[in-house]
Amino acid sequence: MNRLAWVFSALLFAGVAAAQTYPERAVRVIVPWPPGQATDLVARIVAQKLSESLGQPFIIENKAGAGGQIGTDFVAKAPTDGYTLLAASAGPVTVSPLLQKVAYDVDRNFAFAHLIGLSPYVLVANLSIPANNVKEFITLVRANPGKYSFSSSGTGAAAHLITEWLNSRAQLKSTHVPYKGTAPAIIDVMNGQIAYTMETLIATSPHVKSGKLRAFGISISRRSVVLPDVPTLIESADLAGFDIGAWIGWAFPAGTPPAIVARISSSTEKVLQVADTRDKITSIGLEIDSRGADAFTVYLKEQQARFQDIIKTGNIKVE
Repeated sequence: MNRLAWVFSALLFAGVAAAQTYPERAVRVIVPWPPGQATDLVARIVAQKLSESLGQPFIIENKAGAGGQIGTDFVAKAPTDGYTLLAASAGPVTVSPLLQKVAYDVDRNFAFAHLIGLSPYVLVANLSIPANNVKEFITLVRANPGKYSFSSSGTGAAAHLITEWLNSRAQLKSTHVPYKGTAPAIIDVMNGQIAYTMETLIATSPHVKSGKLRAFGISISRRSVVLPDVPTLIESADLAGFDIGAWIGWAFPAGTPPAIVARISSSTEKVLQVADTRDKITSIGLEIDSRGADAFTVYLKEQQARFQDIIKTGNIKVE
């Protein structure tokens, strides 16, 4: 065995050996959002289960700010020993880098370990809109270009981009009204100032269930366990390939030993099979979509390309 092969084999053996005893101390879980936000809630549920199964604390640290970029950048520059884990999410990882300059390089700075779940978006409208289903809604809005408006949580937010994609695919010409946050964007749909919006299942489902909003369709390729009677836009609006949403998963700094990444992935896969874990996550409004590192990375590339196309087609810019 030549020296280079020997060194490689030694490093590989050391990495596998380290993973077998990992973690040997507490793991910091960086949540780049405030406490109580969806990513925070999901991270706490899964981190607690990992603590129980791996025998070491997984300690949540909230580093909020700049739309999730501050905490995300912190992990990008963290040591690669496996003891700093990012509760990664679509905003700072998939969307923000396409619209503005960020301090990290998604492709170079992260090792994506495991996809936990998806947050679908739901097309919801004011109850006064004279449509009983999504096809009637599309026919109505298409026949009245410029008459109806849609809200979002802000220009360039995922909600804005996803609604723009719906408008483009369904040939709808509507006026965009951006808000500073999801709550006011939804409130003005309920009170009739805005006709419709597409916002997360987490944010919209309570209002749909209470009868304050009418739901026409969901943005991913399967129906939600939270709103099982709401069809997908693929099936109800004949919008083939309309499969998009926010996501939450684990990521390490790039350079973290692959064996450690694999250990967190396999451990997460196991805890996501536990009924109690699944019930807690779905009660928040997240659809569990467990995928290991390779499948997660492929999914991220697909979503990045889709959002990039939406931005380019709509000529969307963030000032």
